[in-house]
Amino acid sequence: MNITLWIAASLLALLFLASGAGKALQPKPKIVESSGAWAEDFSPAALKFIGVVEVLGAIGLILPAVLDIATVLVPLAATGLAVVMAVAAVVHGRRAETKHVAFNVVLLIVAALVAWGRFGPYSF
Repeated sequence: MNITLWIAASLLALLFLASGAGKALQPKPKIVESSGAWAEDFSPAALKFIGVVEVLGAIGLILPAVLDIATVLVPLAATGLAVVMAVAAVVHGRRAETKHVAFNVVLLIVAALVAWGRFGPYSF
């Protein structure tokens, strides 16, 4: 199970690092073009904030465990990313973007699995 949690955390980290960096570093029109029309509902500052939160979550999934410093940050980061995905699912649900909602729910479940495992029986 430890290997499964490492794989899940690593995949989440890669995905959120790429997604978050795109939101944090690109101008709003590029984000709308690459991510979809949902981004039009948010200000450039809000999109950058979401991107920074995703990047910090990605870092928090891996770095504390690798460095063996403050490893409690791993399940906290996973919980935070699960919350981000829950909010994203609500946003996409209100816009009737079913594909995005399904993807958000899958990521929420994987993040919740990592949080459960690292808070519980498979903590560091």
